[in-house]
Amino acid sequence: MTYVVVESCIRCKYTDCVEVCPVDCFHEGPNYLVIDPEECIDCSLCEPECPVDAILSEDDLPEEQRHFLELNAELSRVWPVIAEMKPAPEDADDWVETKDKLQYLER
Repeated sequence: MTYVVVESCIRCKYTDCVEVCPVDCFHEGPNYLVIDPEECIDCSLCEPECPVDAILSEDDLPEEQRHFLELNAELSRVWPVIAEMKPAPEDADDWVETKDKLQYLER
């Protein structure tokens, strides 16, 4: 099992989660983070750190968010690892309540 970064991270990209990860399984894109399912050890340390509840256990993914498991795997193969917290985008707070953000994902 792995943890998965879901849609609510898009355009928010808070990085509180990366500092607690003991295996550096987070990867950073322009406006989204993903978890490498091959590296994730299912420790659950990252989940409570996310201020927008964008990290879920694979077992807890709602059906409408299941495609994010594959998206995390795909993008973690091409995006660089992020292991240290960075400032969130200046407009991150403006995107917290926005729904259906997949269209804004930058690859």
